[in-house]
Amino acid sequence: MEIAPSPPSLRVADERLIRLTAPAGVKVRALAVRETQGNFLRVAISGGGCNGLSYKMRFTGEAKPADILVRTEGVEVLVDPKSALYLRGTQLDYSDKMIGGGFKFSNPNAKASCSCGESFSL
Repeated sequence: MEIAPSPPSLRVADERLIRLTAPAGVKVRALAVRETQGNFLRVAISGGGCNGLSYKMRFTGEAKPADILVRTEGVEVLVDPKSALYLRGTQLDYSDKMIGGGFKFSNPNAKASCSCGESFSL
């Protein structure tokens, strides 16, 4: 996956906002090729889940004007400003283990999270 220059209106942040581990980067790049929905990975926070807030991830082909771009492990991650408040310092990891595998968020801002790792509370 080739990393394109960022659009002029896009804010760029570093991995202090969100960081992918090497295994997560490999998996996201492979999924981007397979899914063909776009090369950006959008990570967002929305209301819902067991603990009140949940993580959302999807591929997209274009950024929105207020988005923040983070380049990490060969992946271009887009985060909206509201989600950035909750994600600061988050690490996204991936494991291919049969039990407990998949993507896992480690968020230092979360006071509690569910066992599946898909929702949290502050």
